[in-house]
Amino acid sequence: MEDGLSLDQLSISHADGKGLVQLSADIAPREVLSLMGPSGVGKSTILAAITGTLSPAFRLEGRITLNGRVLNALPPQKRRVGILFQDHLLFPHLSVGQNVGFGLPPRTPDRAARIQAALSEIGLDGFEARDPETLSGGQRARVALMRMLLAEPDALLLDEPFSRLDVGLRDRMRELVFTRARAARLPVLLVTHDIADAEAAGGRVVNLPE
Repeated sequence: MEDGLSLDQLSISHADGKGLVQLSADIAPREVLSLMGPSGVGKSTILAAITGTLSPAFRLEGRITLNGRVLNALPPQKRRVGILFQDHLLFPHLSVGQNVGFGLPPRTPDRAARIQAALSEIGLDGFEARDPETLSGGQRARVALMRMLLAEPDALLLDEPFSRLDVGLRDRMRELVFTRARAARLPVLLVTHDIADAEAAGGRVVNLPE
C-alpha cells in the first residue's frame, strides 16, 4: 500500500523465542483500525514496534511501512508517527503555550500566532502562560493532542487515550481526536479495552487472541 500505514506479517516474540502477537493490516489515510483484547496480548507492544521503541526483550519480524517508507530501521524521531497515551503527559517545566509549541519545527515563522491559534481551536484561549498543573484532565488531553498534531505526523497511534476521562468528556475527546485525524488524512491505529471507543472510531476492529 503506497499511502497509509501497513503492517506486513508483523510478528513479535520474546527474546527466548516464545511468540507474543502477530498482525497483518493496511490502514488507509482517514481510516481507524481498532485493536482489542485483554491485557498482556501485545496491543501496546505493537505500538512500540511502530514507533521504534520496542524493548530489546522482544524480537520483531515483518515489515512496517508508512506512505511507502519502510520504518523498521529508522530511529523513532525519523518515523513521523504521533502517539497519544492514557496519561496525557505534558512537560511540567513548560507553560501550556510552550507545551503546544514543542510540536512545531524550530524555525516555524509566527510561532506565537500559531500557538495562539492552536489553543483557540481547542477552546483554550488565553492559556499560553498557564502552568500545566492547573489544567483539568480534559484540558491536558487537548493540549497533548494539539502538540502532537502540530508536529505533522504521517500516522496516529492511540494507546487507551480516553480511558481515564469521565464519561461526558470521553465522548467529546473521541469526537475531537477522530475528526482532527481524518481532517489531517492520518491513518489511525487505536488500542483499547472499550468497545465504545471502537464504535466511535467507526472503522474495522481486530480482536487479538490470548
